[in-house]
Amino acid sequence: MDRDAALAAFDTQLRNVARPSLGGGRFERVGKVIRCVSTAEDGWSGVEWSDLDESTADEVIAEQVAFFTGQSRTFEWKYYAYDKPANLPDRLRAAGLRPGEDEALMVAAVADIPTDMPAPEGIELRLATDDAGLELARQVHDEVFGGDHSGMIASMRDRLREDPDALAVVLAMAGDQPVCASRVDFHPGTDFASLWGGGTLPPWRRRGIYRAMVAYRTRMAADRGFSYLRTDALPPSRPILEKLGFQRISTTIPFTLPE
Repeated sequence: MDRDAALAAFDTQLRNVARPSLGGGRFERVGKVIRCVSTAEDGWSGVEWSDLDESTADEVIAEQVAFFTGQSRTFEWKYYAYDKPANLPDRLRAAGLRPGEDEALMVAAVADIPTDMPAPEGIELRLATDDAGLELARQVHDEVFGGDHSGMIASMRDRLREDPDALAVVLAMAGDQPVCASRVDFHPGTDFASLWGGGTLPPWRRRGIYRAMVAYRTRMAADRGFSYLRTDALPPSRPILEKLGFQRISTTIPFTLPE
C-alpha cells in the first residue's frame, strides 16, 4: 500500500468533506473547520477537520468552544499529527481542552488483509441485526471499555433501521455468551470502510477472536467494493493490526472540554 496515497485519500474523502453524518447529526463546513453537530444529547459532536495557521488558530478555536458550549454540548476536537499549525495541541490546551489517549490512525488496503482466518473452536461470529443482538453488543462494550454504551447502541439501532447497509455489528459468541463485539461502517461514495470496537472479554483474549473479527469485516468490505480499511487503534490492538497488514499513517488525539 502507498502510505502517502492512502493518507491523501483519507484526508480528502473522510475529513475534508461535509459528508453525511454517522449516527444522527450533521456535518457542516464553517469557515476553516468542518464540525459535526449531533441531534442526540449523547451523540458525537466535534471538529473533524481544520485548516488553520498561526494567525487564525486561536480565534477559530475560541469560536468553536463558544459554539458548542453555547449549545450546552460536550464536544471533541479530533486532532491529527499533520494538522497545522505545528503547535495546535498547545493552542487547544490553552483554550481549556484536554487531550485524551494517543491513537494510531491505521489504514490497510482491503486486498492486503487475509480473510481466511476462522474463529477459534467454540466461537461463532454472527451479525447483530435486532434489539437482542445489539443488547449483547452493549453488554460487551460496557464490560470491556467501562461506562454505559446505551447511547452508542441506540445510535446503531437507528442507523440500521434507516439504512441496513450503512454498518454491520458483529458478535463473537461462545454458546449463549457474547465474548467480543465490533462494527464496520461503510462510507458510500468513498474508498473506505471503518473498523471500530473489537473489545474482547479478558478470559477470551489471545485466542484469535480479534483477528477473526478483522477478517470477517474485511470480507464484508471487499464484497461491497471498498479499497481501504481504516481504524483508530489503541496500543493493545496496534501490534495485531500491523501483523495483519495495516500501516500506521498518522496519530490522532481527541481533545475535549471538561464538563
